[in-house]
Amino acid sequence: MRTPSLIAALCLALVAPALPAAAVEPPPGISTAATPTDQLKPGDVGTQVVNGQRTTVKENPFVIAGLRAGGGGPQGQSCTAAVVGKRKILTAAHCMIDVGGAKSYIYGDDDLNTAGDETFRTNVASYKVHPRYTGPNSWQTGYDVAVITTADDLPVPENQWAKVAGSSDSALTQPGKSGTAFGYGRTSANGGSGVLYKSTMPVNDANNCQVFNVRVNPDVMVCIGYDNGRTGTCSGDSGGPYIVDGVVVGVVSWGASGCDRYSIMGRLTNEMGDWARSEIGGGQPGDGKFTVALSPSSGKVEPGKHISTSVTTKAGDQGPEKLDLTAAGLPEGATATFQPTSVTSGEVAKLTVETAASTPKGTHKVTVTAKGPSGARTADYTLTVGDGGTTEGPKPSVSPSSGTVAPGGFANTTITVAGGTGTISLSASGIPFAPMFMPSTVSPGGTSRMSVAAPFQRGTYKITVVATDSAGKSGSTDYTLTVQ
Repeated sequence: MRTPSLIAALCLALVAPALPAAAVEPPPGISTAATPTDQLKPGDVGTQVVNGQRTTVKENPFVIAGLRAGGGGPQGQSCTAAVVGKRKILTAAHCMIDVGGAKSYIYGDDDLNTAGDETFRTNVASYKVHPRYTGPNSWQTGYDVAVITTADDLPVPENQWAKVAGSSDSALTQPGKSGTAFGYGRTSANGGSGVLYKSTMPVNDANNCQVFNVRVNPDVMVCIGYDNGRTGTCSGDSGGPYIVDGVVVGVVSWGASGCDRYSIMGRLTNEMGDWARSEIGGGQPGDGKFTVALSPSSGKVEPGKHISTSVTTKAGDQGPEKLDLTAAGLPEGATATFQPTSVTSGEVAKLTVETAASTPKGTHKVTVTAKGPSGARTADYTLTVGDGGTTEGPKPSVSPSSGTVAPGGFANTTITVAGGTGTISLSASGIPFAPMFMPSTVSPGGTSRMSVAAPFQRGTYKITVVATDSAGKSGSTDYTLTVQ
């Protein structure tokens, strides 16, 4: 039996074992990369559709089909997407960057093979891909997410828009969770497409999904499904939503060209989701629970002085409820006082933070928690003591402080900078390709994600990270990268 080759952009499908084929075998257990979206070439693998479920837009009103001039599916169907706003659609970046042809969207049709059943068509007015999706085939390194603005209002009520995950929803993509993927893509490597299907698949530990010649990076990807052809996504499902507990936690990104191995989603339970939500703007539907916010959400105070902010709350679908207020993350010597300590959702409280003369200068994140019968909600307050810096210069730290990857793979870690003054620039040395920082500058107390492209020569590398503040003072720390 031929080992299936690997793909890049997928479509929803369920597949059975491949039929025998005469071909050169790739290394055992490894699948090779192929072209994304609707460019999957037939003839690689013969499969039968198994376990797929037909579904409808009526049942899933957030699903919309992406078309392009020259697209391989019926009516030019190329990708799948989710409606997330009045004129906003969430999809994969490779659906916009990696293939040519004018893009448009069709809504309300469960089967694109019969034209004229749709409710609505619209063109793309503009789109943005994640800033770290740098060009064709960037899906191999992640950040495969895009937000589209349509030329016309979408005929989907606000309460039926898909809700998009962010960095506070990381629990939704923990291994063992289960979700549902949607798409108009092929029902097998050689099968037809243009019909809306769904499939329920589990989230896997990425360490068990390294069966491709492209690394599955758990920082920016989610591995779902199975390795035995039971069910999966396929060409044309690209950009479609993967939903866990009612929230879009990933978009279909890539997988196996035989559509018979794991499916890889672009992860949204991180800064990718935060970026998408920022691009989508206001109007994201809530979960029906109460909310809490701080106004203003930041402030500056001298040691020994105090500062105040307002804690605003809003009732959820369950109506008014009593909320108890607490604060955490206070710097040394500081205290927090709420007036009153409990409110009914919809009311406002006053938070006063009192610092001591000994409270160290710096920038601190204070987390306010409101807890009620329906659960808890948090809001962050950025507290700057003094000028936010110190006279000692910046002190970077790295977590984790080491990583192990294959040659040419990627490692990610978080840089936190304590102290320093003003804007702090980050740089690193010790490997042939300079690491990337997101963002490249931080304030005292800030964090940045460092992405390291591993050399192709195996060995252990010491990467020195340097933080330099606006006063010209600098500090450094080391990150150890093992390539094996």
